[in-house]
Amino acid sequence: MSEEPTTAAPDRRHLPHKTGVYIMRDGGGEILYIGKAIDLAKRVAQYFNPNKDDAKNRALAPLIRRIDYILCESERESLLLERRLIHENQPFFNVMWKDGKTYPYVKLSLGEDYPRLFTTRRKIRDGGLYFGPYPRVAPVKSLLRHLWKQRVFPLRPCAYDFSERAPLDPRKIKGCLYYHTRECPAPCAGRISKADYRRIAERAALFFRGRYKELAAELEREMKAASGALEYERAARLRDNRLALGLMGERVRVRAVEADDVGGHLAATRAVTDLQKALGLASPPVHVECFDISHFQGHQTVASMVCFVGGRPRRDRYRKFKIRDTAGIDDFKSMREAVFRRYRRLKAEKARLPDLVLVDGGKGQLGAAGEALAELGLKLPLASLAKRIEEVFLPGRAESVLLPVGGPALSLLQRLRDEAHRFGVAYHRRLRDSALFEG
Repeated sequence: MSEEPTTAAPDRRHLPHKTGVYIMRDGGGEILYIGKAIDLAKRVAQYFNPNKDDAKNRALAPLIRRIDYILCESERESLLLERRLIHENQPFFNVMWKDGKTYPYVKLSLGEDYPRLFTTRRKIRDGGLYFGPYPRVAPVKSLLRHLWKQRVFPLRPCAYDFSERAPLDPRKIKGCLYYHTRECPAPCAGRISKADYRRIAERAALFFRGRYKELAAELEREMKAASGALEYERAARLRDNRLALGLMGERVRVRAVEADDVGGHLAATRAVTDLQKALGLASPPVHVECFDISHFQGHQTVASMVCFVGGRPRRDRYRKFKIRDTAGIDDFKSMREAVFRRYRRLKAEKARLPDLVLVDGGKGQLGAAGEALAELGLKLPLASLAKRIEEVFLPGRAESVLLPVGGPALSLLQRLRDEAHRFGVAYHRRLRDSALFEG
């Protein structure tokens, strides 16, 4: 990201308040430490807190000259990416992974005649199913206890080693509290057949593979009922169990973590940092939305909006608009309409607004977009990119900004503009072809 003289700490203003992995480097670019964070900006700031008396921080902080980051979709994704990068690079200060510390899995011991469900930090090939890893073990253990107590998956809680061929000592059965209270189906005593017991285990496997929406809804209902009955302690436990379900529901984008080019992610986030500096933005433009207008001689006018997060396209957030209130060729009015409709909706939904709004065009398009935002009472960073000499216009500045050709900031803006144009032209052609066919 930023490169500083060897006597100064790195500039951290480019770090977003988002989940991801941070990579700390020395003056020569060597990796010193790799970590993960739910909030990158807050976590990294802790390393430079003079009030935090930590031996590792005291040794590490003076060496840091640059901090890169990679955005992740969830805490689990950041965990897996962190572990992979540490394994590949073996940074000096990452003693945690070098010492073999691991995060917990949930294990279903299908290799046994009568499987158990429990947490473990060892993953071995023994016929069992492993789910995870999970960043926090306490809520997961709480959920397992809840599932067992509510008899959702009443698998045996003991760790006794027995099978069909080697039954459990009857004295151990008689001394088992769970056997007497009937909290356990007691396969050791023959109260349940092996086939029926295995079916319970198979249902548990389906649950941990992600089929737990019904249980989540049930926990939500129970939590509200407990709160309404002033049973706050029970409601808190149910809330924690619901949280654990959320942790297990975090989807890891395997493509992004395991197959994507990590260097590409780093280049993208560095471009975000470069753009922040080039435009003098107060915060990093991690989430950028770009608008373009397309038409043919004033007919079938449409607007397109593309979204980049962390310098990379997020196609699930792309939007397209049929221009309704503008007749003929009027790119300024069309831009105003598209921007107004987009952020009127986000404002009504109280959705997260972008860090930067980019429009294709010059001062006219910039002014039209600014009018739309002003009418909505929104103050968003705004810029336009004019194609003739690739100059950037900013509100309140008479002169344009010329960014270095081939530099990361201008390249990012060009990618946004070109993608918005491609997306808009494709939509316009589809509407035009449809109209011709209907005619």
